[in-house]
Amino acid sequence: MSFWEHLEELRSTIVRSVFAIIALSVVAFINRSIIFDNVILAPKDSEFITNVLLCRLGKFLNFKSLCIDNLSLQIINIHLSGQFLTHMYVSMAAGFIIASPYVIYQFWKFIDPALKPDEMKYSRRAVFVISLLFISGVLFSYFIIVPLTINFLGTYQVSGFVANQISLQSYISTVISVTLGVGLVFELPVLIYFLARIGMVTPEFLRKNRKYTLIIILMIAAIITPPDIFSQILVSIPLLALYEASIYIAKRVNPGNE
Repeated sequence: MSFWEHLEELRSTIVRSVFAIIALSVVAFINRSIIFDNVILAPKDSEFITNVLLCRLGKFLNFKSLCIDNLSLQIINIHLSGQFLTHMYVSMAAGFIIASPYVIYQFWKFIDPALKPDEMKYSRRAVFVISLLFISGVLFSYFIIVPLTINFLGTYQVSGFVANQISLQSYISTVISVTLGVGLVFELPVLIYFLARIGMVTPEFLRKNRKYTLIIILMIAAIITPPDIFSQILVSIPLLALYEASIYIAKRVNPGNE
């Protein structure tokens, strides 16, 4: 193919991807109650599946702080166009997320002919691992960290005279930032892999700083969870597992740097 033919193929790839995102955004916009009531606003409800399971577990283990059954978080809108603009923003974000597998597939089809057989094999593994880690991080954050964060921040008071009335934009930005942020944190093994490949990180360096990483993870877990050791461990274990996996990956990449 000539240079202009490549550009034409790239244009077609982008057009198909944008069309898929817009189409799915329209579907998300129409299904407002599912997106908001059953997904975004669900973690604040005491009937949310995670809150119910944690409450049952807390009663079984006699950890009453795990039970989130009295969370009355009042979400308000303070701008005239706030709810409509939020609806548009969330619909576009949902359309992009839902369409992302198709978008990745389209761009994969575009670059696939330029790859050698070995490059194709490893790039397919990379795409799969990156996607799997990100989705795992998003699910872990949404079902574990987000409910605990909402419970902590939504009920925290500097004084009994100050009531919490959370704006819609603040709530949604918190949920999305925490969810996507943890999804990116779960990409730590991939980041360590590339840093180890270029020699910026060694297994010895990661082992040497393990104790500092443990302290940081426990501090983060203590901030966003109820004041009991079980909740902190629940959040800390996956993050510590990612760090240990990163050490193993660095060792495989640079076996001579122990």
